[in-house]
Amino acid sequence: MFPGMGGVGGRGMNPAKMKQMMKQMGIDVKELKDVQEVVIKTADSNIIIENANVTIMKVQGSETYQIVGDVKEVPKELEIPAEDIKLVMEQTGVSEDEARNALKNSNGDLAEAIVALSSA
Repeated sequence: MFPGMGGVGGRGMNPAKMKQMMKQMGIDVKELKDVQEVVIKTADSNIIIENANVTIMKVQGSETYQIVGDVKEVPKELEIPAEDIKLVMEQTGVSEDEARNALKNSNGDLAEAIVALSSA
């Protein structure tokens, strides 16, 4: 992409010269310091990148993030609101743990959880 980048005999371009060329082209690159982890949240899971090195490249007002690190994917757990648990407990007379488990089994559907506990 840049003339002379490959060098001759395996030598690469001087990093200071490379930085100067990028600056002349309107490209600004900086590294975020002290990043502990990066979390990408999707509908089904969280992608967690630990020991992350994050570089930001800014070109013509747009920023591009490059992230390198140790990646693991963790499935999201269904979050059950306390009000839903309370309602199921009131409607069925079961304990908090039973109400929570019924809501988890019904994927958070109140009516399905109540019906399942009432018919048990």
